[in-house]
Order: sequence, then structure tokens, then C-alpha cells
Amino acid sequence: MRMNRRITVGAAALLMAILSATCARRESTPPAVSTQLSNPEMPIVEAILHDQESPFYLDAKDYPAIGRELPVGVFDSGTGGLTVLDAIINFDQFDNEDRTWTASGDGTPDLKSERFVYLADTANMPYGVCPQKGKTDLLKEHIIKDAWFLLNSEYYQTAAAESPQVDKTPVKAIVIACNTGTAYGKSDIEHLLDLAELDIKVIGVIDAGSRGALSHLAQDEDATIGVMATMGTVASEGYVKALVAQKEAGGYIGTIMVAQQGGYGWSGAIDGKSEYIAPGATAPSERYQGPAVGHDQAPIDESLMGRYAFTWDNHEMLYSGSREKPENLQINSVDNYVRYHAVSLLETVRNTEGAPKLKAIILGCTHFPYNQYELQAKLEELYDYREDGQYVYRPYMAEEIALVDPAINTAKELFEHLDRGSLLNQSDMKHSEFYISVPNTLNENTQLEAPGIFSYDYKYSRNAGEIQEYTKRVPFSRESIPDDVLDRLAEKVPNVYELMVQFNQANPKADFLADDEKIRLPEKR
Repeated sequence: MRMNRRITVGAAALLMAILSATCARRESTPPAVSTQLSNPEMPIVEAILHDQESPFYLDAKDYPAIGRELPVGVFDSGTGGLTVLDAIINFDQFDNEDRTWTASGDGTPDLKSERFVYLADTANMPYGVCPQKGKTDLLKEHIIKDAWFLLNSEYYQTAAAESPQVDKTPVKAIVIACNTGTAYGKSDIEHLLDLAELDIKVIGVIDAGSRGALSHLAQDEDATIGVMATMGTVASEGYVKALVAQKEAGGYIGTIMVAQQGGYGWSGAIDGKSEYIAPGATAPSERYQGPAVGHDQAPIDESLMGRYAFTWDNHEMLYSGSREKPENLQINSVDNYVRYHAVSLLETVRNTEGAPKLKAIILGCTHFPYNQYELQAKLEELYDYREDGQYVYRPYMAEEIALVDPAINTAKELFEHLDRGSLLNQSDMKHSEFYISVPNTLNENTQLEAPGIFSYDYKYSRNAGEIQEYTKRVPFSRESIPDDVLDRLAEKVPNVYELMVQFNQANPKADFLADDEKIRLPEKR
């Protein structure tokens, strides 16, 4: 009998993870948490459950009955989670009449009558930097606040508004459309809900992604699975642990190795964060925080320049000196971030003795599916790449590498939960709502580097437990989302984009927006 072979995940045997590329009663000062528990929880949890003077207090006893008419809440650290929402609203694998599973669906989206409340905590992103800055407790607090927002009825019209609106509907289920949020905060949200005695399901993306990756392997196949994720997700080893559990549950007996690649700066660049990308810049920026020569976590290796094959036109790479001998190199396009991280992942596999061929890559950050075509193209380029007539990476790569978007399995888990609980709605998806976090300009402690943007140092120097409103959650608008990001959303997730437009144009919650602040459908070409 063939012996059960292993998944290589131990400290000595695990493929090395490259940690490179990866708030009327409102006060502007922290209110005191008035109630202490005999076994104290996180201060934010105490504030939510017990401090009626806190801006984050939630009267759980007054929570509406968990019924089909409530919306589904979805949150991410930015707009990347809209890829998960896109998968949810387009999901079609069941017969809508008898609820039986069918691979091709019935031509009608399974969750077509659900409405959603989406939150992008863009002011505090990227979450993945928090653990490397020693701010895991602050990260957990951000995640708890995201869940609190979905459970609560409050939002602000603008960053300058002195008091909140109170007509947002609480949710019946929560989807954490964020890998870092799932890895670090899912259990904390579930604990909060237990304490509040709220029977609300929390669904995260990590288990879904792990199952998706393994589905591309034969039961006895030896393979390397790549994980491209934020720095925080990589540090948590959330995918490594999930793959171990799912391998055992699925009866896989091959040797499976895991190569992690922390996508340092990639998600920030996608969301247009100025510390990672500077459109229009022609020279290196002092605010740049992305991969660089000599960077202690995200080094650009000058000996690998031919393999990166960066594009240099239109200042997609910034540098001083000459093109022939560039200095102070800075990546200045999303495509070049993709190139950098693809090579870095393959270098990990190539330099690990005995590594099976790379067979699947989990896109372990919700932003990364926006670039799956660019990533696929770069992988094909690397498969054919030669030096001195020899293939550099082909011996370590399957000819076709599956790019796994965890969103599909997440959508399936949500549908099955709502169906089992008789919670499927009969409403209209066009009533969905979209909110984004922005710096609270009434908080005297706020430090900005530009209007509406926290300074990098302030973002990661704050401390958990202060229980103050660093941010306000406001409706999506052209004031809060850059035009280039809106253009990308219109192209990549058009059905979600139409819901965003519907929210801005027809929902009373966005009536205050001036016409030029509202999101519009792109002009037909």
C-alpha cells in the first residue's frame, strides 16, 4: 500500500516565504471606555458591547431579527474586495428553482435578488503592512470596526459631517473579502458576534482559495502551490495552515509544497496609494515605500533585471542617473509590480531544493485578480525565458499554471448558507450600497500628507485601544475614489460598477452628492 505522503509546511521544510513583495456625541478625542469586564476583551469589543458613550457602541438587543430581507455585508481594506462581490453577484452554479447544483448553472445568477452593503476601508490600507510594523493589535481593531460598521445603522455623508446618518440597514451575513482580514480577524468577529448573541455567519476567503487550488491537482500529484498575498497574510501563514487542513480533508496523498510571495506594494499601487505609485511623476519620490534596491523586505535584485523585464516607457520606472546606470529605482506602474512579484515567486521555487513544479497560484489578495491576465502573460514569458540558451524557469513550472481566485468558492459558501437558513432574499440587487473610509478631519490627531490621505507614518504609528474615530465611512463618490481606479472598476467588474452607479444616482443616501461627484457609466466609444 502506498504510504500517505506529506505536505511540506514545517519551519525547516516550508518553501521560504519572501517577505517582499507582501471615528453630536462624536468626539475628536478618544472617549473613555466606561465598562470593564471581569475578563477584559479587546478595548474596541468592550466599547462596542458595553460603552453607550462610545462612538462604536452597538445595542445588540435592538438588532433586527435575522431574516431574508436584510442585506449581506461585504468588506475589504480597499476596492479589491469588489472582485469578490463581482464573483458573488455573477455566481451561477445552482438551479434557481430546485436549488440543485449544476456546473453550468441555469443562466440566472443564484444571488440575483440579494442586496449588499460594501465597505472599503481604504483610508487604513494596506492592511498587510500592519504586522510587519508590529501593529497586529491595530489591524485587529480595524477589522472589528469594519464588522461593526456593517452591523450598525450609521454612516457619514462627508468627512467633515459632525453627526452621522442612521438609516443604513444592518446585515444578515458578513463576507470578509480580504485575505489579511480573514487571517487576522475572522475569529475575533465571530467572538464579538457570540458575545453579542447575534446569529450571523462570517465567511472568509482563505479556506475557499485553498480548496480551489487543490482542485487543480490529482489526488497523488506532487506539486508546488504558490500563494501571492499581502505581507500580513503571508506572515500569518493562513494559507499554509488552510492547505494542510484541506489536503487532509480532501484525501490528497502527494507531496505539496507551498511557496509564498508577499505582494509588497502591489495592492497599494492598484488602489493608487501615493507611497507606492505616482502617475505623472518623472523622478523618484521621497514618499515611495515600494520595492527598491537594498530594501530589507522587498529588494530589487539588479542581477535579475533581464528576468524582471520591466517596462520603462512613460516613466513606468522612476530613477535618477542614466537609463544605462539607473540609481534610486522605483516601480511606477501596476504592470511592473506584477513583473517583480512573478519573478520573485519563481526565484523562490527555483532556489528550493527538491521543489515540485509550480502547478497553481492562489491570488491571495482580493486586488490581485484585477491583474490576472498580466500575471498569466508574465508567467508565459518566464516559461520561455532563456539565458545562455538554457531555460531558467521551465524546469520548475507546469506548462499551464492555474491562477486561483478564492472569490468563486466564497460565493458558493454564501449561497449555500443563505439557502440552508431560508435567508435568500426576494429584493433587488440594485438597492445595494457602497461605502468607503476617509480620514476624519474633525479629529485633531489626524495627520494628512495630502487632502483625504493619511500620512504613511501616522497610518502605522497609531495604537490600538485608543477607541477614537480615525475615519468616517462615507458613500462612494468621485471625491473619494480616484478616476483611474473608477476606470479600472468599470472595465474589470462592470456589473458591480453598474451597482455603484445605481447607488450614486438613485439611492437617497447619496442625494447630497453634487452632480459632478456622482459616479457615472463610462461613455460609449
